[in-house]
Amino acid sequence: MVPVRSPGLPSVGPADIPAGATLLDVREDDEWAAGHAPDALHLPMSELTSRLDEVPAGPLAVVCKVGGRSAQVTAFLARRGHEVVNVTGGMLAWEAEGRPMTGEGPGPARVV
Repeated sequence: MVPVRSPGLPSVGPADIPAGATLLDVREDDEWAAGHAPDALHLPMSELTSRLDEVPAGPLAVVCKVGGRSAQVTAFLARRGHEVVNVTGGMLAWEAEGRPMTGEGPGPARVV
């Protein structure tokens, strides 16, 4: 897996998410249900523009499966004045680093 990097886009790996940042998971409902970070806020990319009022103030770290969708959301939110970073490698990197995950269904949490 190669982390998605965009020149000029503020990006960090899962281990370097700024302290106090809200982890914003922009994956779709089925991806979220299979496995997500325990303290993440779920706001699917497909619903972002209609739910902008749910984006919290303060620093944000945006995550998806690999880093592509989250890079798009990071750029969008940065243009709107948010303090935001993209999580490179996404939830696949999160899982590979052995970070805690929880799921909404039976069986162990996993990234899909």
